[in-house]
Amino acid sequence: MSDGGKRQDPPAGYQVRDRRRFDASGDARDDEGATPEVPGSFGAGDAASGDTAPGDDLPVTFSTFLLGLSTQVLLHLGEIPNPMSNQIETDLAAAKHVIDILGVLETKTRGNLDDGEQRLVESVLYDLRMRYVEIMRRQPKEGS
Repeated sequence: MSDGGKRQDPPAGYQVRDRRRFDASGDARDDEGATPEVPGSFGAGDAASGDTAPGDDLPVTFSTFLLGLSTQVLLHLGEIPNPMSNQIETDLAAAKHVIDILGVLETKTRGNLDDGEQRLVESVLYDLRMRYVEIMRRQPKEGS
């Protein structure tokens, strides 16, 4: 661990709820329905108060899953800034890894997607692969 093994409190804006049915000793919890909350935290509270997690109201579909992975690739390619640091960061190995995952998804889902989903997979993969190749071409050759 980079923090020297010390446990850190969650950042402000997050809510931690223990929903386990058993306590640390393995006995069933008597407060089954209770979910202790950390004060000043972010959880799935009232939408009107703005106390919900981002994306809670959006359904997770195959398309949104693909677009989430493609956004990760764009982040690793340095095409978009890291939302946490607002800095451009490049990790080509991570970008290639996620592109490879998308390729596996394309192969494994072939024949099981509707036309729109199939076109989305193909176009996202083509675009990301071309961006990756272009960045690799711009990289200085080793030994030169």
